[in-house]
Parts: sequence; C-alpha cells; structure tokens
Amino acid sequence: MNGSQTLVVKLGTSVLTGGSRRLNRAHIVELVRQCAQLQAQGHRIVIVTSGAIAAGREHLDYPNLPATIASKQLLAAVGQSSLIQLWEQLFSIYGIHIGQMLLTRADMEDRERFLNARDTLRALLDNHIVPVINENDAVATQEIKVGDNDNLSALAAILADADKLLLLTDQPGLFSADPRTDPDARLIPEVEEINDALRQIAGGSVSGLGTGGMATKIQAAEVASRAGITVVIAAGNKPGVIGDVMADVSVGTRFHAQKMPLETRKRWLFGPPPAGDIIVDEGAIKAVLERGSSLLPKGMVGVEGDFSRGTVVRIRSQAGRDIAHGVSRYNSDALRMIVGQHSQQISQILGYEYGPVVIHRDDMIIR
Repeated sequence: MNGSQTLVVKLGTSVLTGGSRRLNRAHIVELVRQCAQLQAQGHRIVIVTSGAIAAGREHLDYPNLPATIASKQLLAAVGQSSLIQLWEQLFSIYGIHIGQMLLTRADMEDRERFLNARDTLRALLDNHIVPVINENDAVATQEIKVGDNDNLSALAAILADADKLLLLTDQPGLFSADPRTDPDARLIPEVEEINDALRQIAGGSVSGLGTGGMATKIQAAEVASRAGITVVIAAGNKPGVIGDVMADVSVGTRFHAQKMPLETRKRWLFGPPPAGDIIVDEGAIKAVLERGSSLLPKGMVGVEGDFSRGTVVRIRSQAGRDIAHGVSRYNSDALRMIVGQHSQQISQILGYEYGPVVIHRDDMIIR
C-alpha cells in the first residue's frame, strides 16, 4: 500500500516494562523514535498504551495496598498522569505533540459518543498530533470496561479508520502451540481467517503484569480484520518492528483484512456487549443469512433480558447459535408482546409503532 497510512500501535505492559517492575524508558524512547520517523514520512500514528497501574506502583514506590478494585483504580489514577507525562516528554524530543484520550466501553456503546470520540481522534491526526489512548481505569466499572487494551486498540483502530493495527507483545507472534512447553511449536506468519482451531491455540496471559493474553489479541484481530484493518502481532523488542510493519515486511503474525469490510456506520456495533437476546426461528435465520433481510416480529420465538429501544442485542437460534448483533427498534417489553406476530399488527397490539421491522438490516452485523 502506497501513500499515507494510519497505524495504531498497541503497547502491552510487558513491552513497556521489559518484564521488569518499572517502565523501561530506554526501550520506550526507541519505539517513539520509530513512530516519529513514520510520522515524518507522512503517516498517521495512534498509540494505545497500557502501563498506568505499573507506572502508579513505581511512582508510589510499590506501596502495600489491599487487593481491591479501588486500589487498582488508585494506582491507575496516579500512574496515568506519570504515563502521559512520559509519552509527552519522549515525543517532544522529536517535536511531536500528543493528545490524551481516555475511553471506556460506554464511549463505544452510544452512537453519539462513538462519533464524538471518532471526530476528536481524527482532528488530532489531521493536526499531526499523536493520540495516546488508554482505558479510563480510574473510573471504569466492570460493566463499562473494555477490560483489556488489545480489544480497546481494535476499537481505536475502527475509530481512526486505520489501515493497520500493530499489537506489540513480549512474544514474537502467534505460535501453533505454546512455545514454552512444546519444542515443535512454530510461528504462524499469516492468518487468512480466524477459526475455532486458532482460538484454541491462544492461551492466557503469562507475564502477570498485564490483563491481556494471546486470546484477547485474537479477539482484537477478529474485530479489526472484519472492519477491513490488517492486524500484526509482533515482539516489541524486535529492532525496527514498527517501520517493518508499515513497509509490509514479514514480521510476527499477520491477520489479513477481510475483503468485504463492514460499512463504516456498522462498525460501532462491535463496541457494545449485547443487552439481551432475541431468539428466532429457522425461517428468520434463513431470511437474515441468505436473503439479507431485516428481522421481522413474525420470526421471533422469544426475548431474553431487559433492554431499551436503540440498544444492541443479539439474534440467536433456539439452539443458542449467535446469528447477528443489531440495534433493536423496540424495547424488550414491547418485543415480548409482538413475538410471532405479523408486522401490520404491531400498532394494534402496542398502540404505537416504530416501523414494521424489529432490527433493520442496516443496523445489523452478521456474526
């Protein structure tokens, strides 16, 4: 790919600390140098940084705190300012300004907030400012957390309309088995499609420093590649790794962007966890999957969960298969009243209507 590209670089805690207890400034400045070089060539760079809690521990000289959420949030609150100052100092060596963005899942769930975050991110990039993104750990509750910066980086890549997402880790990439226990494990250089066998290979986090293991990287790769973004998992300590990825040099594991990416207006649907389930019959599944139809009340056989109109819900089969996610035009109580009914009866049953479909095809992504 020629010309200017947008690259999101996600740095895990293990990369920022080099596996130690404190941030490895010498290594971080080398990563910043690579980013500065690419920006000088006309590319746009977004940083998704972990390390706020590690930075907070270091700043407070490793306090002995109870193992509670509040302690973690305290460390994140202290560490976030240290972390952003460090990024600011290191980028300023190259005359580059940064802009901090703290996001939670709630910013992705609400379409208006999603669009606001997207506009802010793009305004920073248009003005040659490097956005530095982290999860807002100091205030995020379990319900609104993305939970790990791998998936956050995939959402950031969608917001930035990125060409590539680079997940830097302490591993050279994705292996066919655990390289620490299996001598026959080999690096998988290319992935055309993410399937169950690949998900099986991905284990949990091993460094003990971060919240993401290879499994969350696979999730992130799936989200980003479906949105038309190329994803690379590579070792953060490999010399020149960021420039290599931008130049399409083979490094780590590359997940190819899907040929038919989701249209932009649907990409935000990846953010929210479904607020409930609409269970549908075989006829509705066929209509949605084979004919590209919207979901009608006639095809519903049940509704699970309590949700409002306008929230993202899951469409699933009676056997539990995940068919699609989409924005419901009716709340859960209304849907329960019109299960299995013809569309022309909606107004008669409810006393009002928001149109004949439960979920419009334009507001739906197939899983």
